[in-house]
Amino acid sequence: MMRKKFGLGQKRWQDAINRVSLNLKTTRKSSISTRGGSFHSDSEDITDGPKQPAVAYENTFQLEPKDSQKFPTKKAEDVIKAIFNSNLRDKKYHSDSSKTLTTHLTELIRTQVKQELGKQNRFKIVVLVLVGSMEGQGVRCASRCLWYPQFDRFATYSYYNEHLFAVGTVYGVYYE
Repeated sequence: MMRKKFGLGQKRWQDAINRVSLNLKTTRKSSISTRGGSFHSDSEDITDGPKQPAVAYENTFQLEPKDSQKFPTKKAEDVIKAIFNSNLRDKKYHSDSSKTLTTHLTELIRTQVKQELGKQNRFKIVVLVLVGSMEGQGVRCASRCLWYPQFDRFATYSYYNEHLFAVGTVYGVYYE
């Protein structure tokens, strides 16, 4: 049924199969031309010796952090506070430079928090920074996350001066 659909007769179909199987058996690098395009393979011949076994990694089955590996919310809040105080002390809000400012603050906070956690952590770090101008308005920042409340944590800090406000939030989401 398939042969008639593609318009190949019985003999042409069998010849194509024979050429493909002959190419695969005799050459290490095969190049097979078909009606719709070509197929190139750099794999070794099927008749070669045994291949190396695939490397198998075992699961750790560590589904929760150890007590010493909990996300340090106080340290993360201190990092946000220190970075905001050092970088925003005498700044004025400019809408043109606010994008680069928030990107810079986000990267500083993320690298500092990762240094606090060390290399053997199992937390994904998400950092959100919001910078706006102080014009007597009220602002509420809200976020929603899907997470496991026993292990996942967040830290937040708000900074205000005469010209701008900044809100920084760090989420530490545990992953297995």
